[in-house]
Amino acid sequence: MIPVKVLAVQYLANASAALCKGLGAPKGYPSLGMLTTDSDDATYIALDEATKAAEVKVCYGRSFYAGAANASTPYAGEVIGILAGATPGAVRSGMEAALSALQHIGFESVNDVTYLAHTVSRSGAFLAKEAGVEEGTPLAYLIAPPLESMYAMDAALKAADVKLCKLYAPPSETNFGGGLLSGTQSACQAACAAFAQAVAEVADRPKGAEYAAG
Repeated sequence: MIPVKVLAVQYLANASAALCKGLGAPKGYPSLGMLTTDSDDATYIALDEATKAAEVKVCYGRSFYAGAANASTPYAGEVIGILAGATPGAVRSGMEAALSALQHIGFESVNDVTYLAHTVSRSGAFLAKEAGVEEGTPLAYLIAPPLESMYAMDAALKAADVKLCKLYAPPSETNFGGGLLSGTQSACQAACAAFAQAVAEVADRPKGAEYAAG
């Protein structure tokens, strides 16, 4: 697993009403916690964990263009995530849960091709909304480079009884692709395994068997 680097964490105990509104924080949630890291998708999963651990909402989350290798400043990285809560304590609890989760989530690499195939056993408010499913629904969170992601998404969808909830058609802001699949936890795990195997197939033979044979 490629470790996620946490670059910056800051808190606003009582942010201005205008800023909260602009960021999409719910009314009555004036406390904010802000986070940047070098891995956007791992961070989105971690922010979802925050919503299960504390009374917080993910009011803002955006990936930065081109990815962490091309970050514009030392602490920008690849993503910013912002939690909103009614109290500073709630936001800190949520952020601590997110930071703890980041220690166990990360991309894998095969032949210099990086990918993420992660089973979310119980989705929180953030990812459930993104996928359009009920909270608690298991999800397969699948991300890879453009061609690899679409090739592997097909394999994942055929490997188990899963539903395509969200397709991230390439290119994303960070020039990757993938999607969110829902199903039972075991089905999501099977889909993740198939996705990883398919990514490895492309990494091992990017031009395919037919092209190589010709």
